[in-house]
Amino acid sequence: MSLAWSTDPADAAAHFARRLAVETDVSDVHAALESGTPGFVLLDSRSAESWAQGHVPGAVHLPGREISARAQLELDRSVPVVAYCWGPGCNGATRAALALALLGFRVREMIGGFEYWAREGLPVQTAGGVTRPQVDLLTAPAAVSCGC
Repeated sequence: MSLAWSTDPADAAAHFARRLAVETDVSDVHAALESGTPGFVLLDSRSAESWAQGHVPGAVHLPGREISARAQLELDRSVPVVAYCWGPGCNGATRAALALALLGFRVREMIGGFEYWAREGLPVQTAGGVTRPQVDLLTAPAAVSCGC
């Protein structure tokens, strides 16, 4: 099967620029958090059980189903939000980001979600403290950065 190449380069550029305006990845989120002044609040939209299993240190827990009732009371509308859920096989972060945007929040989705955060060996917090999972070499480069 052959791929059809009918997309105008300008249309493709506009599409990818739009995605970059509303998406970020775990590496960029981690770097921003490590800077000490990320400029956003990181929101975990998973269930309480999932949150307890492990979450990104410093994240705010606000389950997706509760965003419409709680976001305006618990989040500062002047601070952008980065939302995450489980991972690429889950659209919970997309739904959370949509709900926040409809409420007037500036928001991005962290693609890869908590799954790729943990698989890349980044810090994970539980009630027992903060640990760093072993890096999954299928998802993270053997070096410090993928170079992108």
